[in-house]
Amino acid sequence: MAKLVLTIDDNKVIHHLVEDALNGVAQVIHAKDGEQGVKQALKHNPDIILLDVEMPGMDGYAVCKALKEDPKTHTTPILFLSGRGDLEERMRGYNAGADDYIIKPFNSDELKARIAVLYQYKKRSQELEHEVSRAQSTAELAMTDSGDMGRVMRYVSQTYGAHDVKTLSEYFFAFFEPMNLDVVVAFWLDEGEMFFANHGAECPLEQELLEQHRHSQRFVDFDDNTIVNYPKVSLLVKNMPMEDSALYGRYKDLFPHLLEATHAKVQDMENSNSALRHAAMFGEAFNTFEHLLVQHPDIKDNPDLVQFISLHSAQIHTLRCDLVESIEHFARPESVEDVSSQTDIELF
Repeated sequence: MAKLVLTIDDNKVIHHLVEDALNGVAQVIHAKDGEQGVKQALKHNPDIILLDVEMPGMDGYAVCKALKEDPKTHTTPILFLSGRGDLEERMRGYNAGADDYIIKPFNSDELKARIAVLYQYKKRSQELEHEVSRAQSTAELAMTDSGDMGRVMRYVSQTYGAHDVKTLSEYFFAFFEPMNLDVVVAFWLDEGEMFFANHGAECPLEQELLEQHRHSQRFVDFDDNTIVNYPKVSLLVKNMPMEDSALYGRYKDLFPHLLEATHAKVQDMENSNSALRHAAMFGEAFNTFEHLLVQHPDIKDNPDLVQFISLHSAQIHTLRCDLVESIEHFARPESVEDVSSQTDIELF
């Protein structure tokens, strides 16, 4: 759990509630307004900041922007405290730089749970920092590709060798590195959703925004952010070049090609996994049926009938094994020769 939590709020009751809720869990320091909160944050470098939205003078949005723009505190997770919980307010908080959002009044368990998530988010971000250099190396390779569609084709080729969404996300992020874009991707899987970010970890509010806009229109723009939705995948671009209309239009033409290919790949992976599960279930059911059949009194005492059943059972087992092998070969190429290489692709 977090070691040091800074609470910035003009309401004394909130300070007492936070102190009681985190007693024995974290050390809490306090600031009564925005200006004091910025000074405390820069002085003490807290693990997490709890920030009231509505304060006289410097409000929560201004405080959040100031802290996110300062190199000393720009990575510190900020949890907004607000009496309003509509989507517009959450999006405004996210645009200011907030990492999560909690509605007043809140209870102790909810506050501790959200702080626990944010603390894990901060630790994960720190652990993933070394991966940025690896991504930059990948970007150098990607920069040799000539043209947007050439890189899309390169990505499609790479996906042939991806058999899980973690590997798929790595190829996905390599596509964006030459563009210097910060992105978060959500995979909407049958068994649940998974989120990945190309620079560090995705924050809870980013996950919530993607979930809430999942069934919205294809493109959702707000401030410098753009969400692109497909049934199996959604993309959040956190620094879309809105001020450059030509580049913005180019990206909006390009990204659907990438998302459509990703959607198809995720769907293929799920279909293959489903086919393998059904083949396994069929095998188990048939084994049970065969055992019960040959043990039936009217059959087990008839050697010719038992031999007939065993013969055809072996044939069914062979067919099932061939089916499983075909599915696995289609879903997971056995060697790199089965996957198109970069040199096999003519880049534009």
